[in-house]
Amino acid sequence: MGKGNGPPWLVSDGLWERIEPLLPVRTRRPRNPGRLPLDDRKCLQGILFVLHTGIQWEWLPQELGFGSGMTCWRRLRDWHEAGVWDRLHQVLLTELHQAGKLDWSRAVIDGSHRQARRGGPKTGPSPVDRARPGSKHHVITDGNGTPLAVTLTGGNRHDVTQLLPLLDAIPHLKGRRGRPRHRPRQLFADRGYDYDKYRRLLWKRGIKPVIARRGVPHGSGLGTVRWVVERTNAWIHGFRRLRIRWDIRDDIHEAFLKLACCVITYRALTLDLGHTRHWILRI
Repeated sequence: MGKGNGPPWLVSDGLWERIEPLLPVRTRRPRNPGRLPLDDRKCLQGILFVLHTGIQWEWLPQELGFGSGMTCWRRLRDWHEAGVWDRLHQVLLTELHQAGKLDWSRAVIDGSHRQARRGGPKTGPSPVDRARPGSKHHVITDGNGTPLAVTLTGGNRHDVTQLLPLLDAIPHLKGRRGRPRHRPRQLFADRGYDYDKYRRLLWKRGIKPVIARRGVPHGSGLGTVRWVVERTNAWIHGFRRLRIRWDIRDDIHEAFLKLACCVITYRALTLDLGHTRHWILRI
């Protein structure tokens, strides 16, 4: 955290201006409405506190003024069900696209395994962790490393199964001359995606596949391009709540994952991607 900067879970005015219009309006009963609900901005800061620190919901410090952990949990659940994070991500990507800060010349894809200590939906025996239960975070980025889409699967799902779903999840972005943009010119991937079937499917979509071949010695040179997605994975797992999956409910873990990508994308709006070594520490 830089000197003079506040805690990373405090929501800036710029981010709040983009989120507030997307939040669902809660209706109150005309008779016996009960207590006023906690301010949405404070609840969001409580959610971000849990995301950044990785603490359990019930341990959310009351002196911070963010409400109880259960209140923040319910808001995260409701906002995820309402599609708030997907729409926020599209808003942020559209702004980046309008500013010419998205590199559509190529996209890079990768998956990373996380332990799922308590099990739950979208977990499976991990082939890289002695068959312990785990989940996978799949991400596709533009050429700068800005996340374009993410998915969550069980730890035993092959990375290549999410190639097309991730491409389909990239939103259509308007704001520049021509049709809305949603398709990169090239797709870079490691040997885990080395299947001719998927190469043909990419060519049919007008995307050139640049995928490392299995059985070929290392040194293909793709690392000079693919490193951006590895960096993005490091940014995502810089949020402690995402390093290990503690949530039994897959929708809660997925909500955290998508919120983290929104935070990363928001920072790309205001900072030069060439100087982003530590910017994930702040919103």
